[in-house]
Amino acid sequence: MKTVPILFTFDQSLLMPAGVCLTSLLESADADTFYDIFILHGPGCDFSALDVLKERFGNFRMTVREVSGEFVGAYEVRGIPETAYYRLLSPELISQYDKLLYSDVDVIIREDLSKYYELDLGNNYFAAVDNCSRLRPAVQDYISTLGIDWRNNYYYSGNLVINSALIRRDHMIDKFRELGKNAYDQQDMDIINIACNQRFLPLGPVFCLSVQLYSLIVNRRAEMDAIYGHQELDDALDHGIVHFNGVKPWKGACMNMDIWWTVYRRSQFFDEAFCQRFWDGQMTLLERLPLLKRVKMVLRYPIDRKKFKK
Repeated sequence: MKTVPILFTFDQSLLMPAGVCLTSLLESADADTFYDIFILHGPGCDFSALDVLKERFGNFRMTVREVSGEFVGAYEVRGIPETAYYRLLSPELISQYDKLLYSDVDVIIREDLSKYYELDLGNNYFAAVDNCSRLRPAVQDYISTLGIDWRNNYYYSGNLVINSALIRRDHMIDKFRELGKNAYDQQDMDIINIACNQRFLPLGPVFCLSVQLYSLIVNRRAEMDAIYGHQELDDALDHGIVHFNGVKPWKGACMNMDIWWTVYRRSQFFDEAFCQRFWDGQMTLLERLPLLKRVKMVLRYPIDRKKFKK
């Protein structure tokens, strides 16, 4: 049996999508994978609703821990709370492991993650996925304001392999805390990219298929093929970790929302009344849109990706 420690950080408002994310994690596990799940959260949370997972799955244990006072006053933007910073503390708070996986909860996991935990991180603080700023001029401008050369990589923080032992050894958490006082628009993501100075093991988009990377794969396939290779991108589309780092599929229409709703409907967190209200609201919204706009929305949705097969 392979034990894989994995961290999530969220508050009460994300309890339902966290349950769906955890369902996808446990459903996708190999028969010999056991997940040691850690949840770090702020005060006033009750996560007892997650106990229903034990009725269906036996391949995990879960440790829930309140964290308070560590990033009080840290910059918050776009409704992302203080808990976003807790991943930066994990090498101290989960000191029994020298390496750790991290995932946001606005994701659907579609494969076993043990191979990522087994990666040799060498002298890198994290393994993560580049946001492909080389193809995104507007992002290049923002990264430059951070004092980072955009021609190097800038990494997503929504899915990470954390080299906890090295971070502890080099006292990196002190740097994270100090940078947390600044008003960075991308919060923890900016912090790790500034503090770690390119000491990341690059992974392909299969480990974090963000909204932006999905769009680049679909609309600029030849350029993305040149960067990652055709098979890597096919793997990302077929079984990559889908990260909804934009509109959330439980709040509104977005790309790949069908993937989230499929897992939600078969999870123990499915609520028929919520489902009916959501889809009734979406249909009402569509009915209010002019016909031309509805046609444009349909045309924006990618044609079956089989057309990309070589």
